Amino acid sequence: MGWFSDGRKRFSDLSEQEILALAISAEEDDAQIYAGYAQRLATDYPKTAAMFAGMEREEDLHRSALIAEHERRFGGVIPLIRREHVADYVSRRPTWLVSNLGLDRIRAEAGRMENDACRFYEEAAKRTTDSRTRRLLGDLAEAERQHKGTAEALAEDYLSPDATLHEEKTAKRQLLLTLVQPGLAGLMDGSVSTLAPIFATAFATRDPWTTLLVGLAASIGAGISMGFTEAAHDDGVLSGRGSPIKRGLASGIMTTIGGLGHALPYLISDFWTATTIAFAVVFAELWAIVWVQHHFMETPILRATVQIVVGGLLVLGVGVFIGGG
Repeated sequence: MGWFSDGRKRFSDLSEQEILALAISAEEDDAQIYAGYAQRLATDYPKTAAMFAGMEREEDLHRSALIAEHERRFGGVIPLIRREHVADYVSRRPTWLVSNLGLDRIRAEAGRMENDACRFYEEAAKRTTDSRTRRLLGDLAEAERQHKGTAEALAEDYLSPDATLHEEKTAKRQLLLTLVQPGLAGLMDGSVSTLAPIFATAFATRDPWTTLLVGLAASIGAGISMGFTEAAHDDGVLSGRGSPIKRGLASGIMTTIGGLGHALPYLISDFWTATTIAFAVVFAELWAIVWVQHHFMETPILRATVQIVVGGLLVLGVGVFIGGG
């Protein structure tokens, strides 16, 4: 059967006119995708934006050549057939999804699009009886394969080593502002602020189950609070800190993880065993935060140690003192 139950056709059942029409619409879609990438990246990554603008122009040239070939063989009325009408044809990820995944991910997606287009033209050429059409499709396949038709080659044209380094620094800065900073703040808050209530409860009740419940409530509650606060206080437009949803999720999740780390050992029924493991987890958490702050935020190691380890141990001591008293 040439048609699927959902109304889509197999690529192998397309006529030569439909193959040309599909190629025309695919080139139009890809040009729009590249134009969207160029617009999305123009402010922060102007060189990469220029690269995608160049790729958009190439797709427009391919589309013009395909339209001319369709007019030669079948006239000016082009059948409406798109990727989604063909069951076994390659799909394109939504532009909004890919554009939110970072610079390297966008470049990788562009490379995948070029490879998909190359395979399509190779298969289309095999199913064409007209020699001129077959030659055009073969030339387009070669154009997609060659350096001038790929994201890698255009990157060489538009991205000098200095420009690449600059954009990588910009991408790293955006990662820090959007994910690392909010996540680190959340991890610090969750790890430190929950120490006092958890260990105060532990030493006051000597009951692991009650301590676990308090730890879960404190951790999840702190995560929700930190997440909403981070997302609500700055929309990221003027500060350049990126999506408030991403920042809120990073902060909220890491806050919860920070608190759960030393709450979950109280799943163990023996109080002193659970408490010993919880102390070890706290020690590991605090030093992990010091490493992250030093590695990503370039905070001097001594300063980070004083801020995190000393401060955390003071909070821990307060909880033990109050609960044990």
